[in-house]
Amino acid sequence: MNHNRFSTLLLSTAFILVLVLITQAASAQKWMPGYFIDVKGNKTEGFIYPNPGGKGPIANQGFINFKDSEKSEPYSLATSDLQSFVAGKDSFVVAHAPGNERWAKQEFDFVRVALNEEIKIYATRGAGSGGGGGKKVHVSPGIGIGGGTYGAAYGGGLGISIGDSGSGNNNKLSYYYGGNTATMRHLTDENFKAIMSEAMGDEPEVVQQIQTGKYNLHSIEKLIEYFNKVKATHQY
Repeated sequence: MNHNRFSTLLLSTAFILVLVLITQAASAQKWMPGYFIDVKGNKTEGFIYPNPGGKGPIANQGFINFKDSEKSEPYSLATSDLQSFVAGKDSFVVAHAPGNERWAKQEFDFVRVALNEEIKIYATRGAGSGGGGGKKVHVSPGIGIGGGTYGAAYGGGLGISIGDSGSGNNNKLSYYYGGNTATMRHLTDENFKAIMSEAMGDEPEVVQQIQTGKYNLHSIEKLIEYFNKVKATHQY
């Protein structure tokens, strides 16, 4: 085998290897180990694809794809089928739009539990403006809060993150606060200091940073990350 043919073979092999690694990485991001809790409270473990895109099983509802094992046939589950689901380190709960508000032309959607304390912080896209909603959910592991379990009225859940993709009002991430999703209200620039100080009241160091204006609604994810780091120093 001459030098040119050998070099070409090496390049071809390297290219194929790169493609395999890219495919494996994409597959790993697409399907993640997890479980869902259905409307009857039953837990089913398997693999979840949280952002399948396209049309779901029920019109105008967010949905996920699920399969019992890596090689089994996947099927779709809409928000009306679920209470919550966990994919990898990320968790979602199903919530009803508060008051007269509608999300993505619907009343129910998947929301993120950004802070799992007595006063919880929730987040969703397209709130009050149409568009966005469950079909726009993108899982972005790495900002997960962790800790906690699902509670009454879907009030529990682990911290998760939703990737900030797209632009415009339809993709705007809106935050809510409440003891559970049934009582949640909008978190705004005006009530941010009061609500977050109360929600994080167990950590005076964090409250002081909130009161001095170091954090605001636009930096809430950094605040939550900071709060959990401080809280972790007290846990053994």
